[in-house]
Amino acid sequence: MTFLLDHDVPEDITFSLLALGHKIIRLREVLPKEVIDSEVLTRANHEKSILITCNRDDFLELAKSQPHCGIIILIRRKTRVAERSALIRLLDQAGESGLSNNINFA
Repeated sequence: MTFLLDHDVPEDITFSLLALGHKIIRLREVLPKEVIDSEVLTRANHEKSILITCNRDDFLELAKSQPHCGIIILIRRKTRVAERSALIRLLDQAGESGLSNNINFA
């Protein structure tokens, strides 16, 4: 799967996804930091990528009116290890079919 990582996603998530064989696109490498959220979701959809973000409120609202290939809301936890574990658990449980075109929380 291909994931587009929003600016607010911790860098260590990148390493976990790469280790699992996924393709990642770092938003900071393809769009400026000032980009608006609707453009982020448009870019993810254009790239046929699942967006991973910590920005719950804005993207949940945008997903109601804008097409997307899937969104994972990464919930901040006490440790980065707990965040990575939650994401990996979601990937294992949901699989590609459960992530595509859906909104999931990790």
